[in-house]
Amino acid sequence: MKIARVEPFHVDWGAGRGRSAWVRIWTDDGAFGLGEASPMVHGNASLEIIASAFAPMLRGADPLQARVLQDRLFHEHIKVGPEGAYAAALAAIDIALWDLKGKALGQPVWRLLGGAWRRELPFYASIGGNGQRSVDEVCKVVEQWLALEPAQVKIRFDANKTARDVDLDGDIAKARAVRKLVGDRFPLAFDSNNGYSVQGAIKVGRALEELGYVWFEEPVQHYHVESFAKVAAALDIAVSAGEQEYTLQGIKRLIEAGVDIVQPDIVKTGGFTGLADMAALARAHGVDLVPHQTQPSIGHTANLHFVASLTHSHHPAEYNGPREVQDVVFRTPVRPVKGKFVLSDAPGLGLELDEAELLKRAVPWTSSARA
Repeated sequence: MKIARVEPFHVDWGAGRGRSAWVRIWTDDGAFGLGEASPMVHGNASLEIIASAFAPMLRGADPLQARVLQDRLFHEHIKVGPEGAYAAALAAIDIALWDLKGKALGQPVWRLLGGAWRRELPFYASIGGNGQRSVDEVCKVVEQWLALEPAQVKIRFDANKTARDVDLDGDIAKARAVRKLVGDRFPLAFDSNNGYSVQGAIKVGRALEELGYVWFEEPVQHYHVESFAKVAAALDIAVSAGEQEYTLQGIKRLIEAGVDIVQPDIVKTGGFTGLADMAALARAHGVDLVPHQTQPSIGHTANLHFVASLTHSHHPAEYNGPREVQDVVFRTPVRPVKGKFVLSDAPGLGLELDEAELLKRAVPWTSSARA
């Protein structure tokens, strides 16, 4: 079995919904694996890297050698990386290779990763847009999410990254109102999305400690590692970060700064292969790894397989919400039932495409296809 074709493409979800960046890797016997890159700016840069740099190297290769292929791809064109769109392109290829491997061997990816510590995966509701909402509006949207029976709720503030400390007291008021809504014992997390100065983060963090929040995510700009160190040293609440780190070395810097939870993303960090290295690093340092993941289909499903296999993991998986518009291209979409995602024995990622529905939305990657 050899790789015959690498097919990068967009999936256009319609006006106002953006595009996903997907790839199919085809073998000479007609099988394929499906992968996804980070959708930032529609994943344009990642798709171009896949088409022009990675595809020529992959044709004719053994698709079962994901780690070897990733290392070769990583180093061949490293001067256009190693972070951002480059790492996301590697992720799409790697996820597709693991999906393909599972199909070729008739095994689910979670089993190929070494087995599942748990196949029924609780999730936390990852609720964005709360910086723009009033206190009452935040509580209403949290209340709607509780109907899905999440094991935890995270309120995200989607901060303007060119400003900071815009409304510290207002943010604390929202955190306090959500705690009152869900009760004293329900697990909560707070994501400022890089919204604070060191001093602002410490002020908000102390309020979150009083309110019993589980973790405080990205309190300061992600590239100011020294600022993370100051905030982590000043607070007892777990400080988390990592969704904007792309390499093993970037996660290492966060751990050395004193971050308690690292949150790399499977569609940004080289897929299963890259994320597995980061998990081993975190475990060696006694730091929790709770992957970030907000893509509703391929990325989300790949993340569930990884979290299922994550040694001694006790945190729920991130879930950004129902996306029925994307579910329609799959005959077997992964949806929560009574607060949990249940992984099956289906080979690969277990995602069976509805080719007719996909054809309506797929846009082949060409220069003219760029959004």
